[in-house]
Amino acid sequence: MNPIKISESEWQVMSVVWEKAPVSASEIVEALARQKGWHSRTTRTLLDRLVKKKALKIKSEGKRYQYEPQISMKAAVRQESQSFLQRVFGGEPVPLLLHLVGEAKLSKQDIKKLKEMLTEKEK
Repeated sequence: MNPIKISESEWQVMSVVWEKAPVSASEIVEALARQKGWHSRTTRTLLDRLVKKKALKIKSEGKRYQYEPQISMKAAVRQESQSFLQRVFGGEPVPLLLHLVGEAKLSKQDIKKLKEMLTEKEK
């Protein structure tokens, strides 16, 4: 399956759908108008694009159309992460991890969890 490239604005739409699916266009429009101040035409254009990209599917429920994701959030995050890793770090995870750990504000709990993960990786 070819990766689905989702723009930043399309991620906003997908976030609403992932959270509320199945969800009508009017519910998505209302949510994004409230959250982002977007005009309904903007949201509907993004919905059309996401259907064409096969990130969303439309189901007919009587006179209403419901949108459902065709890609899970987990799969989309994995695709985006792999794309970012390849583009920015040449596909090498260690420089990315070192950068993230170096830049992040980590609690003692976060550090403990990271140590546990690394210990588990050593096994």
